[in-house]
Amino acid sequence: MRTYQAAKYLRRSYTDDKSIESESIANQRKLIDHFLEQHPDIEAVDEQIDDGYSGVLFDRPAFQKMMRDITDGKINCVIVKDLSRLGREYIETGRYLRRIFPAYGVRFIAINDNIDTARDENGDDLHVSVKNIMNEAYCRDISVKTRSSLQVKRKNGDFVGAFTVYGYVKSEENRNKLEIDSYAASVVREIYRSRLEGMSALRIAAELNRKGILSPLAYKKNQSLPCAKRGFADKENCKWSATAILRILRDETYTGTLVQGKQASPHFKIKEMESLPAADWIRVHDAHDPIVEKHDFDLVQRIRHLDTRISPKEKQVYLFSGILICGCCGSRMTRKVNRAGGKEYIYYYCIEGKRGKCARPVMVKESDLVDCALLSVKVQIDNVVSLESLLNGVDQQSINKSLVQEYTRHIEQHQRQIEEANSFKAGLYERLVSGLISKDDYMMLKRRYDDQARQLRDGLVEIERKLNDVLENRSERMRWTQHFKKFSTLQALERKAVVHLIQYIKVHGKSESGMRIDIRFNYQDEYQKAMALMDVQNQRKAG
Repeated sequence: MRTYQAAKYLRRSYTDDKSIESESIANQRKLIDHFLEQHPDIEAVDEQIDDGYSGVLFDRPAFQKMMRDITDGKINCVIVKDLSRLGREYIETGRYLRRIFPAYGVRFIAINDNIDTARDENGDDLHVSVKNIMNEAYCRDISVKTRSSLQVKRKNGDFVGAFTVYGYVKSEENRNKLEIDSYAASVVREIYRSRLEGMSALRIAAELNRKGILSPLAYKKNQSLPCAKRGFADKENCKWSATAILRILRDETYTGTLVQGKQASPHFKIKEMESLPAADWIRVHDAHDPIVEKHDFDLVQRIRHLDTRISPKEKQVYLFSGILICGCCGSRMTRKVNRAGGKEYIYYYCIEGKRGKCARPVMVKESDLVDCALLSVKVQIDNVVSLESLLNGVDQQSINKSLVQEYTRHIEQHQRQIEEANSFKAGLYERLVSGLISKDDYMMLKRRYDDQARQLRDGLVEIERKLNDVLENRSERMRWTQHFKKFSTLQALERKAVVHLIQYIKVHGKSESGMRIDIRFNYQDEYQKAMALMDVQNQRKAG
């Protein structure tokens, strides 16, 4: 009697119903061992276990190890609890049963499905084919249910990721809720604070390494926290890098906003993830406690686009780097240092004037600019403080009513424009079929309307969020004033004050009245709205 050298193959997916005890690895083993006791012609020489692997794909480590043993001639029999343990993909499972196993003389046994290729040489009869199709349908159904469940959780503000970002940990009471990790959060705040004070990402990383502060990956390993293989660290020695700093500075999670669904697999049989457009991401505001104020986060994003270069001998970004604009041509102004008679003179000039592309190029001394800007900043701070004091007496209910009316008008306008874009897009196909437009024109116009609708939807989401804040009495109508009040004792202009308070400075050429500069302050729109509310309030009193 021929003796078979068998491998017991056990598999369980994370998506298997945990309430079904027979799916457990231990019960699969018990069933196979009982079968072997009744078949002395089969000797179990190996056992391979894939615990937590989907049956759709066949690149499972234990399965591949078993296949290497088969090709090496060590195994000529494979035993599983049922056919679904081997695989849940119809075509690939059939290929193993019909071609690969017979080619190597392998006997395949699925106990519960009563499949034994030693008894039935076909091994791929109607019964097996139907089983394979049912197994694949089950896997497809599980995939749809899992995706739907995850989507609902994301929209509810539940965290469904495997690893938290540096600065947060999963709550012990609710694993779908993020909690602040106090130590890591303090490092994140220091990173944002340093960036707002003018330090580059590279210098922030160097400073953290100098202080011996562990990088995100090293910290998570040290604290035995779950982490991806590379995490934020892009160096083999897990040191801080400019890349790690920039990723933290760009992550909206630190403002309390949960952003998920950035990637998805196109099909349940494909495990590679594809990046989704930003419009399809799921954002939930106030999903967890913020580490960084929204204002500081937005400010950092704006600074990223400024010219923040420094000379090799300097440690800080220049006072007006990326802030100055030529009042004639609108180009960024460049810093220049002249030395004469043992003295140093610092100027800012329009570089387009040197190229002959600016009709009235501007040049201004840094000292004059500092004096003028400092005076304007002090005046604006005083105005904001006075305005806040006056608005404290304004009826909050009337303010909210005005804001609701304004946001409602914006929402109706956005919805109308979205409907128009969708309507135009819907009519494109009819025009293509009728021959009124070419296929190239159809694709170009379709992309244009898709982009327009996507931008409008993004804007609509933001307006609706502001409206909800007002309706729930969470409006931040005057919170922006705090960013000016914290500089109320300012005596000398510094980079931190410049980037916190000023959006840009437009410098105009000298005239008979002298140099003129226009300063666009941050929160200029909020300031104008507050002034308008004061006018409305004064008119009511006068009436």
